[in-house]
Amino acid sequence: MDWNPQQYLEFADERGRPFLDLLGRVRAQKPRRVVDVGCGPGNLTALLAARWPDAIIEGIDSSPQMVAQASAVPGVDARLGDATEFQPPTDCDVLISNATLQWVPDHPAVIARWAEALPTGGWLAFQVPDNFGAPSHQLMRSRAKSPRWRDQLGGVLRHHDTVARPGEYGALLRRAGLRTDVWQTTYLHLLEGADPVLKWVRGTGLRPVLQALSASDAAEFEQEYAAELRAAYPSDSDGRTTFPFTRTFCVGYKP
Repeated sequence: MDWNPQQYLEFADERGRPFLDLLGRVRAQKPRRVVDVGCGPGNLTALLAARWPDAIIEGIDSSPQMVAQASAVPGVDARLGDATEFQPPTDCDVLISNATLQWVPDHPAVIARWAEALPTGGWLAFQVPDNFGAPSHQLMRSRAKSPRWRDQLGGVLRHHDTVARPGEYGALLRRAGLRTDVWQTTYLHLLEGADPVLKWVRGTGLRPVLQALSASDAAEFEQEYAAELRAAYPSDSDGRTTFPFTRTFCVGYKP
């Protein structure tokens, strides 16, 4: 799936805050190697280089467009890679994945493998959206399944919205011998402009839908979907739109 770094970065502050909240619970002092799986355009990976300037900082992403942008970030070695196939090196003391694993089928098995591979004293931290029951996603799925679109979009969203419950992630990490810190946060983002929720999902969850359609069909789908989003997320009197977004955070430490 192609990604547009500029589209993704349109809400850089809102998308970046969960990364900061996740990173704040990682207590590594002098890691040898820090890996960001799903580094995107590298704007957040840069924070890892700033925090641990003596460490090797790697960014891995499956999108050539994202890797091209991340490669320009000072102190970051960005390269193409698949989260499903990634195996942490033996000196990987910090492994972070921010809003990526929800795209990976059977990602609990991937997490378990990463946790097992951590060296003593290593940290594993990841964050996944848990808003797939929100109107933004429910409306997208229901429209994709409608008679007008189901032949073109059947199965497109099949595995892109599967995450476990917070307790399940915690139990998984504990079985791998990690001490865990697991929590959820619901952010109430205040978005500005016309159709801001549509602009948000264009950068992430809507991309598989748009890429499965021709340009004219994608425009038609967006027009119908945007009208539903405006009804589900009305703007306030000041013109801003409240967009609730729940995320699950997991941090594990291997003693």
